[in-house]
Amino acid sequence: MIANHLKLDLIRNIFIEWNGKKADFIQKLPQTASYREYYRISFNGNTVIGVFNEDLKENEAFISFSNTFQGLDLNVPKVLRTDLENSVYLLSDLGDKTLYSIIHSKKHNYNSSPELITLYKNALEHLQRFQIVADKKIDYNYCYPRAKFDRQSILWDLNYFKYDFLKLGKIGFDEQLLENEFQKFSEFVASVNTDYFLYRDFQSRNIMVKDDEIYFIDYQGGRKGALQYDVASLLYDAKAEIPNILREELLNHYLDKLESNYGLSRAEFMKSYYAFVLIRIMQAMGAYGFRGLFEKKVHLIKSILPARKNLKYLLENGKLDFDIPHLHQVFENIIISDEFNIYEDRVLPNNKLSITITSFSYKREIPIDLADNGGGYIFDCRGLNNPGRLLEFKLLNGRSKKVIKFLKENSDADDFMSNTYPLVDSTIETYLKRGFKNLMINFGCTGGQHRSVYCADEMFKYLKNKYDINVFLSHIEQGIKEEVIR
Repeated sequence: MIANHLKLDLIRNIFIEWNGKKADFIQKLPQTASYREYYRISFNGNTVIGVFNEDLKENEAFISFSNTFQGLDLNVPKVLRTDLENSVYLLSDLGDKTLYSIIHSKKHNYNSSPELITLYKNALEHLQRFQIVADKKIDYNYCYPRAKFDRQSILWDLNYFKYDFLKLGKIGFDEQLLENEFQKFSEFVASVNTDYFLYRDFQSRNIMVKDDEIYFIDYQGGRKGALQYDVASLLYDAKAEIPNILREELLNHYLDKLESNYGLSRAEFMKSYYAFVLIRIMQAMGAYGFRGLFEKKVHLIKSILPARKNLKYLLENGKLDFDIPHLHQVFENIIISDEFNIYEDRVLPNNKLSITITSFSYKREIPIDLADNGGGYIFDCRGLNNPGRLLEFKLLNGRSKKVIKFLKENSDADDFMSNTYPLVDSTIETYLKRGFKNLMINFGCTGGQHRSVYCADEMFKYLKNKYDINVFLSHIEQGIKEEVIR
């Protein structure tokens, strides 16, 4: 593990080697879903991007593919300089605007945003050039971790789904039945023609828009593969939430171009298309589990519910016409699970400060800040006398009159809360002045049942009576929610 200041030194050095002079300013960009680190380097009114990544094989794949794509006039970042011995390289700067950021700015309103549909159709036409034209020029020896999306790759993705989404998400399944169907399903998917370039992560966050042109990034995982996979990746990109009617229109646009420009069969493509849609959704859900639920990447956590919605649509509309009955049952378990409902986005009628208050159990984990601000206050209530140790209170929670009486008379709960109010007040006053929109306040105890529930309730009452703000209360272990929206 290289220290941050040493990484910055490496970025400075490669820039000086390329430019001949020091940079005016270097800004580290927010971490993405990958482990690569990006730096925007400013000089003489211009910018370039510095990249630090310790995965040598991934770097070699990215640079080899980039040079090939550049030679074919495909819109990708230009590689300006490399120093792979020190894990750094420089790229042209494509800015910050992605297809997804445009979708988000339009509030996912595709009906009133024809430019979004144009961008998607343009992206699908470019995709065919990657898949079919670039395929003839790529050096597949650089592919990492595998040169082809074969049965082994498919099984890796299916197991990623099983171990990193189903298990982390507490979704029930029969290990042997699931394994049997993974073997059968992977055999079918692996039988499809893989004589094309598979981009691997062709989705709206990896499509940049600059000067009304679209550009493409994050293709270092590319390999030989089937045409269907990347189309599925784009059209079933969970957070893009493309309406189903528009999905069909975009799919037909891709197929029309596939027939007219490359003479490939529409019918042959469709024979296995929804199998690849399913593979892609399961692979993505594995990422939502590991990078989201485990590593706490909020934008990946927030992808779970729209991905679940996609699964529901596929099941209800007969798109998954494969002999995989236990997988169908697993998908039904995902759809009806309450485990992910806490990650639902709020749609508010105002732009006021929103406070989220939770009670939680330290036996599980500290709640995730879905506003993506990294968290807020965490008050540890375990120092208070615990009513849960007494048999008469074991089946009650912190809202019970008996428990409240115990906490007031046999614990220092009210003194504890009187110390929290000034801390929270000072932050709220500052947030109101500076126009911040979200703050999280968490109260934890051993089981999330007595002390933390009482304290969270007291904070909820205090704030809703004092401030003209939105206040949301969630007792995680008790499954209780309240809210005040002004």
